[in-house]
Amino acid sequence: NLLRGILSKEVSSLKSLRVLNLNDNSPGGGIPDESANLTKLQQPSLRGNHFLGGMPSSGLHLQELRNNKTGEPVMTRPVIFEIMPSSRKDPGKELVFLDLSENMLQGPFPLLLAEMELGSIFLSDNNLSGSLPPRLLESENLSILALSRNNFSGDLPPNIGNATRVMFLMLSGNNFSGQIPKSISHIYRLLLLDVSRNRFSGHIPAFKPDGLLAYLDFSSNEFSGEVPVAFTQDTRLLSLGNNMFFGQLPRIITNLSKLQHLDLQNNKITGELPASLSQMTSLQVLNLRNNSLEGSLPDTFSNLTTLRILDVSSNNLEGEIPVGLGNMVGMIDTPNSLSSTSDVFTFTIEFSDLKVNWKKYEQGLSSRSLDIYSFLDLSKNRLFGEIPPSLGHLKGLKLLNISYNHLSGKIPESFGDLENLESGLVTQQPISNNKLEGEIPQGGQMDTMNDQSYYANNSGLCGMQIRVMCPTAEAPAVPTEVDEIWFSWKAAGIGYSAAFFWSVAIIIFIGCVDKLLPPKPYHRRRRRRV
Repeated sequence: NLLRGILSKEVSSLKSLRVLNLNDNSPGGGIPDESANLTKLQQPSLRGNHFLGGMPSSGLHLQELRNNKTGEPVMTRPVIFEIMPSSRKDPGKELVFLDLSENMLQGPFPLLLAEMELGSIFLSDNNLSGSLPPRLLESENLSILALSRNNFSGDLPPNIGNATRVMFLMLSGNNFSGQIPKSISHIYRLLLLDVSRNRFSGHIPAFKPDGLLAYLDFSSNEFSGEVPVAFTQDTRLLSLGNNMFFGQLPRIITNLSKLQHLDLQNNKITGELPASLSQMTSLQVLNLRNNSLEGSLPDTFSNLTTLRILDVSSNNLEGEIPVGLGNMVGMIDTPNSLSSTSDVFTFTIEFSDLKVNWKKYEQGLSSRSLDIYSFLDLSKNRLFGEIPPSLGHLKGLKLLNISYNHLSGKIPESFGDLENLESGLVTQQPISNNKLEGEIPQGGQMDTMNDQSYYANNSGLCGMQIRVMCPTAEAPAVPTEVDEIWFSWKAAGIGYSAAFFWSVAIIIFIGCVDKLLPPKPYHRRRRRRV
């Protein structure tokens, strides 16, 4: 149930209260001044509410939130729920946890908050703006800083490397710009770094291989240069999509042996796919769509037994589809239960959505649900030859797209075994724009794929799915008795006419010859006497 109404002043009577969780409710009004009496409160969590009005005057120095020239409040909505005793050094009485995410907070980051020795700050999904105060990063206690989806801007403070105790730094969905300070690589305890969907540029700093950083999201920025590979040996997720990286995919990227998720979509990567990618046996997601890759798909991709999502669409790949792709175990059996990075931690972590062509549009799949999906997208390349029947073994596939290639031959009967293909969710034209021919297989999931657009621009196809009758094989016609007699008499007639013609010709010829020969002498024959 949702708690409504105004937050009662009686809450201040809970003198020993240490944890206050009012997440995802609908209280109105402001935070009562009496809340400042909760001197032992350490973890106020007020995420997902709509607090309005002023801040508790006794618990927050309001003058620090006013414009120095006009005296007007910089913020009209509450910024923090600050409960501080008179002595900040009083052990056990400092605010260590603050969650005010998913509210309607606005204005700059409060300097007072930056000066407090907080352990965790969650202010995501608000309207906060301005730059980050350098003082914030000098904290000796700060371990979690979540400021995603606000309107912060400007460069990151150059002293960001001084925040040596930070483990989770989430800054996605803001307007930060400039280069990421190299000092960020000095934060040894850093486990997760998400700076996606900003306007950062330049090169990504090199991280020490012995660090702890495992989850990195640099997607949707303006980074450039060759594909960076200087990351820790513990890297699990590396998202570099929607940037301006160029050049070939470095072979030494295979040194990231624990990598599970590699996203390089929408860059300017060229060259061939290195066969050494098949050595990354932990890889579950490989997204290389919309680059300029050439050559063929390596046969050794079948060694990627854990790979569940492979998207190499919109490149310049050539050659035949490797038969071994049908042996990728991760696309044969797909788990039905969700597991995500958030399961490892006690708070929600979401990375940028994985972009795929789905339901006729480019859509994003939430990072929290990727484990239940299995996709194979080879569309918009120059692949040729027949479709290997082994692809029908990938029964875990929810999406298969091989459109816009130069594939020929028939659609394999085994495609009817793709029982998890969701016909209503299949990409707009999964088999279209090739040179396929013959009857579309029936049975199983193929009977549900009856949208004619799925097979468009394959002039040789027929079948009930596209409402085109297939020509039947006709046996040689057996002549009837009448026909046989007619043919016999016709033959006899022809034979008789020919014989007559030749007989006459011979007679005429003999007659002509006789006329040309000289006449024989006439001898009177003596009558023999008896």
